Amino acid sequence: MAGPADQLVKPGSGRGLLDVYGDRFLLKLLVRKEIKVRYRGSVLGLLWSYVKPLVQFLIYFVALGIFLNLQRGTPNYAIYLFAGIVLVNFFTESLSNATRSVVDNRDLIRKIYLPRELFPVSTVWVSAAHFLPQLLVLIGACLVVGWTPSLLQLAAVVLIFFMVAVLATGLGLMFGAVNVYFRDSENIVDMIVMIVTWASPVLYVWSMVERVMGPWYWLYQLNPMTVAVEVFHWAFWEPTLKADQFVADTMPPDLLTLWLPVAMLITLVVLFLGQLTFRRLAVHFAQEL
Repeated sequence: MAGPADQLVKPGSGRGLLDVYGDRFLLKLLVRKEIKVRYRGSVLGLLWSYVKPLVQFLIYFVALGIFLNLQRGTPNYAIYLFAGIVLVNFFTESLSNATRSVVDNRDLIRKIYLPRELFPVSTVWVSAAHFLPQLLVLIGACLVVGWTPSLLQLAAVVLIFFMVAVLATGLGLMFGAVNVYFRDSENIVDMIVMIVTWASPVLYVWSMVERVMGPWYWLYQLNPMTVAVEVFHWAFWEPTLKADQFVADTMPPDLLTLWLPVAMLITLVVLFLGQLTFRRLAVHFAQEL
């Protein structure tokens, strides 16, 4: 029979994200709490998950698709644009909220012990709850224009969702921990969020970047969000094109065979570094908060 000393756990020596899985009931409670708090007193509630991306889409479509006439060289530009917007919104919302999650839950952290990773992870799941309604709207719009995806493309959608969620979790753990000590992290993340929309082929096609960067185009492809958006376009936009609508180099070369595995590897490295940073800094969260 184990004695009391055998049950003691040294602070900071938990199992990290494995503890989150072990306390998944607490994770569900935190997700529910975050959703209720966020929409407390709101008339529309979760309907804002539709309104915000719709307004964003309309602004970009009018400004870029109509005024700058990008839709002329990009068939079904509305589908192309919206597919990128919903994915980037999922990432940016997850990262922004995960960065603030530990500080926002300071009162809870001071009072009881629970795996600190629960807070960044719960915000990613809340963002996923906002992402799914947008995804349904995207699927509906694609079906209207004749979307005929393959099983491989449908599988790619699921894979990219989890890859982006893992990427946001890794960065959220890193910046969420650093933010406890240096509040400047929130401003850094705000800049990253602003850059990501323009550093991924959401508002333009990838070939424009290749023409500008030339032999250095591979640096652009090292961004996991770039690859994620390109795969989303391959899964949602490409199957809506008719035979006479295909443009030259619709998708980047070696997208699935080279760049997707590279993006997944980088994502796992980010998750590892994020978890490592979080565990080292989490020991003194209660004192710093």
